[in-house]
Amino acid sequence: MTTATRSIRIEILRYRPEQDQEPVVESFEVPFSDDMSVLQGLQYIKDELDGSLSYRWSCRMAICGSCGMMINGVPRLACSTFLREFHPGGVRVEALAHFPIERDLVIVMDDFMTKLHQIKPYIIPKEQRQLAQGEYLQTPAQLDQYEQFSSCINCLLCYAACPQYGLNTSFLGPAATVLLHRYNLDSRDGGAAQRMPLIHAEEGVFNCTAVGYCSEVCPKDVDPANAVNTNKTASAMDYFLRFVTPKGGQS
Repeated sequence: MTTATRSIRIEILRYRPEQDQEPVVESFEVPFSDDMSVLQGLQYIKDELDGSLSYRWSCRMAICGSCGMMINGVPRLACSTFLREFHPGGVRVEALAHFPIERDLVIVMDDFMTKLHQIKPYIIPKEQRQLAQGEYLQTPAQLDQYEQFSSCINCLLCYAACPQYGLNTSFLGPAATVLLHRYNLDSRDGGAAQRMPLIHAEEGVFNCTAVGYCSEVCPKDVDPANAVNTNKTASAMDYFLRFVTPKGGQS
């Protein structure tokens, strides 16, 4: 990998509410090497060219999910996207689609945080245990049932990719459904009955139009489309079983 330094144009959709009525595009010329990420390019701009640039970041290792943004129109993590991909042309960076912009590349996450709270993203024990009884045990096979879905980092790339969420923000959406699914599959959890009304609701999984782009952009291969479609099946089965199962649950 070469360490030679070249230059690339980074266009950023800026929005500073104290001075901008609408977002505006600003261009910066940034020196880069092959191992330099888009996030590092933004850091160069903030450190050397314009200290007012605002964006979120934390780990720089594609773990925290903070640096999700639109990069040449695609929802990606800035820390794991490299400037060399876009040379000799330029790259355009914008805040994640379908969310209000708070400032520059920082989005307002209130809607997702509300949804996250609604799905109860924690284990609701099937039965209470005393500390002396020890931990809740689980087999490797039971872990395998939900482990893939536990890798979600709440980066919200899937929401930026979801056309249905773009049309209707009341839609529960991919990441919230993934986490709901993750806890419902956990053998230690007994909270499915509290979560499933969200799946059955008008804003639940049946609003999904099965585009599948959410799974394409997921940086952790969580496959949110799989979680959504699995819960469509579960919801449909729950509905029809009401007509074939006698009251009281006895056959």
